[in-house]
Amino acid sequence: MTNPVHIEAPDGVPFIDITREFDAPVSRVFTAHADPALVARWMGPDGLTTDITDWDFVSGGRWAFEQTEPGGQSYGFRGTFHTVRTDELAIQTFEFLGFPDVVSIETLRFVDLGDGRTRLEAHAVYPSIEARDGMVDSGMEHGVTQGYARLDDLVAG
Repeated sequence: MTNPVHIEAPDGVPFIDITREFDAPVSRVFTAHADPALVARWMGPDGLTTDITDWDFVSGGRWAFEQTEPGGQSYGFRGTFHTVRTDELAIQTFEFLGFPDVVSIETLRFVDLGDGRTRLEAHAVYPSIEARDGMVDSGMEHGVTQGYARLDDLVAG
């Protein structure tokens, strides 16, 4: 059974909090974020192909990927990794190229729950409430939920 995704976008503040537990140790969940070949297998909604064009998962590194629908429509994303601490933390920027100049900063915490379980805590801050609401209205919940379900399969066992 898939663990639920909890998404909070409180009124009046430009941030989103996402939490999700995984029945896998922190090291597996972290590696699935660090290895671009693994990221391409789980990131985003079902049915899209993810092509990682840049993925340097280290402090000061950068990242970029493109997701393509079966009909050929593609969407680009990019950012930088500000801070990465193995099995603990990643702080990065996030930009959807369809809305240039709107960059969020995201903090991902990899929390060891014991017994081979992990909680992923994401906190994303946007430059305005309108930008945050645009992300929420984009179908983000759908993509996050489906992507994390694939991540579950990837880190299982």
